[in-house]
Parts: sequence; structure tokens; C-alpha cells
Amino acid sequence: MAEQVHTVAGLTALIRDSIEGRFSGVWVEGEISNHRLPGSGHHYFTLKDPFAQLSCVFFKGAASRCPVRLADGLQVQVYGNLSVYEARGQYQLVAQVVQAKGFGDLQAKFEALKRKLEAEGLFDPARKKPIPSFPARIGIVTSPTGAAIRDMIHVLSRRAPWVRVMVHPAKVQGDGAAEEIAAGVRFFDEASGELRPDLVIVARGGGSIEDLWAFNEEVLARAIAACSLPVMSGVGHEIDFTIADFVADRREPTPSAAAENAVPDGTALRRHLDRLRDALDARTEHALALLHRHALSLRREIEAHEPGRKLRSLAQTLDFLEERMDYLVAGRLQRCRAQFDSSGRALAAIQPERVLARHAEETAFLAESLDRAASRRIEGLDRRLRALGGLMESLSPEAVLRRGYSITIGPDGRPVTSAGRVVKGDLLRTRLADGEITSRVE
Repeated sequence: MAEQVHTVAGLTALIRDSIEGRFSGVWVEGEISNHRLPGSGHHYFTLKDPFAQLSCVFFKGAASRCPVRLADGLQVQVYGNLSVYEARGQYQLVAQVVQAKGFGDLQAKFEALKRKLEAEGLFDPARKKPIPSFPARIGIVTSPTGAAIRDMIHVLSRRAPWVRVMVHPAKVQGDGAAEEIAAGVRFFDEASGELRPDLVIVARGGGSIEDLWAFNEEVLARAIAACSLPVMSGVGHEIDFTIADFVADRREPTPSAAAENAVPDGTALRRHLDRLRDALDARTEHALALLHRHALSLRREIEAHEPGRKLRSLAQTLDFLEERMDYLVAGRLQRCRAQFDSSGRALAAIQPERVLARHAEETAFLAESLDRAASRRIEGLDRRLRALGGLMESLSPEAVLRRGYSITIGPDGRPVTSAGRVVKGDLLRTRLADGEITSRVE
């Protein structure tokens, strides 16, 4: 039987299947050379050592999560799958992870310290302090010359210009950086008065694991854990995690995000306060309208029971009684005169002097009784009239003012019934019994 003849594509596919089946998930270490980054966003480079070289492709999706900036001459460790690029008949490494050489040692140190501190409870959510909603002062520990602090100050000044920002300068990478950052945290924790912030933020921009290593040091982790102030971390990019992130009371993915979430949005807060003020004004106007209607109702009720009106009615009744008394007295006198005339005629036949004397006594007695009754009636009505006049006088506004009270008129011309009705600078008029006093609210 004739030997099987393969096509180029078929044989290449067999080689690809063989290679991919045997070399899946491998780590390769070497130096990057011939690095290319076309518009597609995929990275193409050669990984080499003194004895061989290997073509590599790092597709855009996986490369977006890479903390290392690829460049020729960089010593790296690459994890991926070996495959065949069939169009050129070339085997290549399809990279999934690219990390700087020596990353494995750092990662081991990272994991060891993470397990140690976690066992001690430094990552326990129960020990984390709440982040203040409205901090008045924020202390930031970072490099004073980096882009991170500029971005943070820009965000804080835009969102909350009333917040005081204090920067403690510190190295954020290299030898001694962790100690300087820890010293900055302790400085704010031990500060008092105006130098003591409500919140501490440790921050740094993105970089490789070596660049961010200061935030993985135990000295900084313990300084953050011991801090009595709430501490927020904003280190690296969203994909970067450090020991400081786990110990901090809250982790933010970037320095800008830390600034963004450390303070409320002043514009939104102002809109919310405006809505509250409008609602309060509406409720106040409604309450004032109700009080105004109630005051009008009380005024009508007072007017309906006005003492002066009742006094005038009693005075009219007194006039009527006086007129009726005059009428009765006149009628009584007329009848007496008629009786007197009749008696005079009868006296001609009898002893006139004696009859006259008797009738004169009777007439004098009756006149005296009538005078006394009229006087008593008039005196009673007069006393009642004076009592009602005194009552009306005591109830008048002028009498209230003479007793030491006063009425304060606001700038709107209405009486001030509450301290909440006036504001600083309002001109007030206070009415007393003998004049007015003008004052201004301080």
C-alpha cells in the first residue's frame, strides 16, 4: 500500500495538535527582543536566551491585565501554551501571563506575609473602621512629585473644595520606601488639633510588582493596622492588590478612585440641600398660612366678643332705662297732681289744712322714695358701666404695653412670633407703651 501523502496544511495541523497536547501551560524565562505593538493591540516579541529563541504573541485581552510594560531587553517569565502559527509553519508561545523575572520569589514572599497577617486577624472585616462620610481634613501619604497626588488633589478640589488636604511626603518605591510610608501613617495618627485628619490615604500610581513592593512590607501593614484613624488605600491599578489593601479599612482600585470615594460630591450635595431647603420653605409657608388663617379666626372671634361692643350695648340699655324712668316719674307726678287737684276740691268741703298736711306728707314721702329708688338704680348702672369700662381698658393693646410687654415687627411688617422668622441683618421695630425702638439682628 502506498505511503500516505500529507498536504502542508494537514501536516502542520498534526504538528500543532501534537505540540499543543504536550506543551500546554508552561513557564518560559528569557529576554524580550524584537518587540512590536501594532494598532490591533496585540504584542509580538521574541523570547531568547544565549542558546535559542522563541516567537511569542500576547493578545490584547490578556495584555490589558499585565502589570509589566513590555520592552526590548526586559528579563521576563512568560506563562502560556505552545502552538503553531499555520500560515507561516512556525511554532510560537501564546502568552497568558507575563511577569518580570524574579516575580516568583516576590509572589512567594507576598503569599507568606499575607497568610501570616491573615492568621493574626489583621484582615478581619470586624476590626475595620468606618470611613467618615464628610471628612473635614484628609491626610495623604505619597510622593509629592508623582502624578497620583496631582490627580487626587484635582479630584478632591472638584468634588469637595471645603476639605483641607495635608500631604506627608514619602518615597513610594525603592529601599526605605515602606518605612517612610509607615512613618507618614504614624505621623497623622499621633497628630493633634488642626494637623489631625479625619481620614488617612496611602496612595501610589501603577507599576510592576517590584515598583509596588513597598506596600507589601510588614512594617507598613502593621502601621496601618495600629492606626486609630480610618485608613484608605489607593495603590496601583484596578488589577493590583497589595498587603496594604488587605489591612486598610477600605481599598480603592486607584489613587483617583480613593479621592473620588473619600468625599461626597459637592455638586450633588448642594442639589440635595437645595431640595431640602425648598421643601422646608414650602412646609414653612404652609404652616404660616395655617397660622395666619387661625389668627384671622381668633381675631373675628375676639371682635365678636369685643368688650367695647358689649359696653356700648349696656350704655344704650342705660339710656333706654333712663328714658323709661323719666317717663315713669313724669307719669307718676302727673297722677299725683291730678290726685292733688281732686283732693284740693274735696278739701273745700272738709278741713283743708288737715287734709292738705296729710297729703303733703304723703307726697313728700313718695317723692323721697322715688328719688332714692332712682338714685340707687342710676348708681348701680354707673358702677356696672365703670367696671365694664375698666375691663375693656385692661384688655386693650395699650394697656398690655403699659404692663411691660412689647410687640416686635419684622421687616415684612408682621409681628415676629418666633426667632426662626428673622435672619442676621434684619431691621426690627419694637413697639412699647410710650414709643418704638429700632434694632438690627446680629
